Amino acid sequence: MQFGLTEEQQMIVDMTKKFVEQELYPHEAEVERRGVLPPEIIKDVQAKAQAAGLYAANIPAEFGGAGLDTVSWLLYERELGRANYALHWTCVARPSNILCAGTSQQREKYLLPCVRGETWDCLAMTEPGAGSDLRGMKASAVPSGTDWILNGTKHFISHADIADFAICFMATGEEQTPRGNKKLISAFFVDKGTPGFTVRQGYTNVSHRGYTNSILEFDDCRIPQENLLGKVHKGFDVANEWLGATRLQVAATCLGRAERALQLALSWAAEREQFGQKIGKFQGVSFKLADMATELKAAELLTLEAGWKFDQGQCTDSDMAMAKLKASEMLAFVADEAIQIHGGMGVMDELPLERIWRDARIERIWEGTSEIQRHIISRALLRPLGA
Repeated sequence: MQFGLTEEQQMIVDMTKKFVEQELYPHEAEVERRGVLPPEIIKDVQAKAQAAGLYAANIPAEFGGAGLDTVSWLLYERELGRANYALHWTCVARPSNILCAGTSQQREKYLLPCVRGETWDCLAMTEPGAGSDLRGMKASAVPSGTDWILNGTKHFISHADIADFAICFMATGEEQTPRGNKKLISAFFVDKGTPGFTVRQGYTNVSHRGYTNSILEFDDCRIPQENLLGKVHKGFDVANEWLGATRLQVAATCLGRAERALQLALSWAAEREQFGQKIGKFQGVSFKLADMATELKAAELLTLEAGWKFDQGQCTDSDMAMAKLKASEMLAFVADEAIQIHGGMGVMDELPLERIWRDARIERIWEGTSEIQRHIISRALLRPLGA
């Protein structure tokens, strides 16, 4: 494993960072204060991202994306992560990799328009009664001739308001296991406008203003067999193959925001004077900076190592869980300490710190809570010992 960046990786970092600072930062204040991402901003930034070659960079080159290796992709995500989440996730979209798992006809209909920026996708797994326990989902799909009938509710679904379709995971049966019955899950494409499929406004939340969530309702929604993604009852197989690195994506964006918070804290400590000297000279401040930098470096190394192992085919669930756990909890620590160093100014909206602090909270919940990550890690440690 090489710890230095290649020339190409450094170019990706520099180009993405410049784009974020020039095209995303200027819109942050408006999005934060209005709580919405105006369509005119989406179109403007999206066009610039496409021109810069930054749009859909996670998608393989054969489907029109940049085809980045995992480490390069995580470096790109780290730089995007510095900005308001709604801005970078919507305007510099990274379509779900699971779209690549479709048939050639499905890729033509669903993947390629997303890569071209003509629409967005949304992934529907979470339900009111099935968050961390996805096997507990109640939304179902029942065969009816050559069709499927969908019923149930999904919530916390990002981008459903602007997406033209949803990738929905539904219970399609049960299997008996030594630990009891388990739901069998299948994945389906469901187009907006399909009778029985309704998208409702979701919840107002404290994190990521402008980044919306929706509630999806299915009431005898009939879809054709051709909308099945992958094989029947094999929805989790498709998800595990194509969505495995999303925890690393969360970790990488956490790194970007933490680095931004640290740089703001460093500048403040070097410039702010109290009691006749720069506050960075006080041990109470300088030691905070040292701890922040150390925690950030540890999270970065865990994340990039996991990315490198992913490309070698050696990355385990535990590797990704460690990276996501460390990076998300590190971000909360760094954001809080950065505000403490700034004092009262840290919680004013003239600086991005209060936003970074608010936004950090959700990172320990979505894509698997910190408790789920610890469970994955501890089971990997204990299972070989028979415990």
